[in-house]
Amino acid sequence: MNSDSDLQIAGDILEVPHLLQAPREHPATVAEFAGLARSIAADADRWRPLVRYDATTRWYHRLGTGPGYEVWLLSWVPGQGTGLHDHGRSSGVLTVLEGTLTERTGRGTRALDAGAQRVFAPGYAHEVVNDTLRPAVSLHVYFPGLTEMPMHDAARCAGAVAGGPYETIGAVNA
Repeated sequence: MNSDSDLQIAGDILEVPHLLQAPREHPATVAEFAGLARSIAADADRWRPLVRYDATTRWYHRLGTGPGYEVWLLSWVPGQGTGLHDHGRSSGVLTVLEGTLTERTGRGTRALDAGAQRVFAPGYAHEVVNDTLRPAVSLHVYFPGLTEMPMHDAARCAGAVAGGPYETIGAVNA
């Protein structure tokens, strides 16, 4: 008898198929949504031919959907931005594909170069702007799919406290 535990597994656990999780067809966790965005970003032949630039408004194209999520491709010419907003009840992953975007929050400003990824929870308020002289392209995954984008005034965001709804959940630089 084992003094640490009465349960012991004999043999190779991989030989017991009913103990293994089946691979998911669609992402279901934050890490899987970030991975989906990275895999799409790596496949430039899939998204680059779709990109258009519009001097009058930000261009966007729904690249795909799955159960409960949407994937959007956006282009940004110099000077274009979102205004301060959140994504309602949706969480999201923003991935910069080309160029540089600037993200402004109640906690400060950061440049997001190609490969940078931002992960955010519902209620996270930010402004995204192309402050450079070159166009930029970004990929956005929203779960659940985006149904609202409430606008905010700058004073509300500036007054946010650390850990509040305007706090970033995570950032990844690829």
